[in-house]
Amino acid sequence: MPLPQPIEPLHQAIQDSLFKASEADWIENEPGMAWTRILWTGSETGTWAAVFRWRKGYIAAPHKHLSASHTYILKGCLKVRDGVLETGDYVYEPNGVLHGATEALEDTEYLFICSGPLLFFDEDRFTGYLGWEEWEKFREGAASTPEAASARRAALADAT
Repeated sequence: MPLPQPIEPLHQAIQDSLFKASEADWIENEPGMAWTRILWTGSETGTWAAVFRWRKGYIAAPHKHLSASHTYILKGCLKVRDGVLETGDYVYEPNGVLHGATEALEDTEYLFICSGPLLFFDEDRFTGYLGWEEWEKFREGAASTPEAASARRAALADAT
């Protein structure tokens, strides 16, 4: 018996996405200290997923979550606000969470799924903005020249 109404997607572009993470480039964010492997960027929702790799001692700049996020520590240890996240720990952060500096207490890799952008700041101004569009541009240029890598690092640090 047929279904009472059609259930096909209105837009055939909506499909499952399989991403071979092991084949993706690591994007160097901070020379010798921090890298990102972009797993997925979703233009329809603004959501993005990445694996971050930080060397011990790397400190991420203060930022505000402009959406909810999920973090799962694959290996290592991060100092986040007043707590420490270790291998196997998971944290959900709602929209609006403020972070001071986040520090890798040992070499660390973590899965990060974010429903929107992050806004970076210092005491005087906004210093950066990262959402799915910026990550997609970085991913597209990840296999390019050293000059492009330098430009990506500068874009991560530039004021918006």
